[in-house]
Amino acid sequence: MNVWKDDEPSSAVVEPSPIAGTAKYTIGTQVRHRIYGFRGVIFDVDPVFNNTGEWYESIPEDVRPRKNQPFYHLFAETPEKAPYIAYVSEQNLVPDDATEPIRHPDMDDFFSGMEEGKFVPRNKAN
Repeated sequence: MNVWKDDEPSSAVVEPSPIAGTAKYTIGTQVRHRIYGFRGVIFDVDPVFNNTGEWYESIPEDVRPRKNQPFYHLFAETPEKAPYIAYVSEQNLVPDDATEPIRHPDMDDFFSGMEEGKFVPRNKAN
């Protein structure tokens, strides 16, 4: 269930950049939002922005990210609220050096454990 997207593509045209599609982070990586500080684990990557125009316009203009960069789907947590799904631009993520692993109720469906500081994706049958 995609709670962060709707079924309609964004009406905005995304112009690819020379770096579009080259993700800095991989699935299973723990990251932190550089502005808001929440932590998360990446479970999917879009090579460029792939959410609604309404979602994009809801971000304050002074912190609105560029669309022509990878965007990450995160199992996110913060002490202030229940675990949630976040959609974050690469420019707003930094490595998370906290030793406490992220604990999100949906993670067991996607990951089988940790190896070398990263969560290991489960092998899914088609």
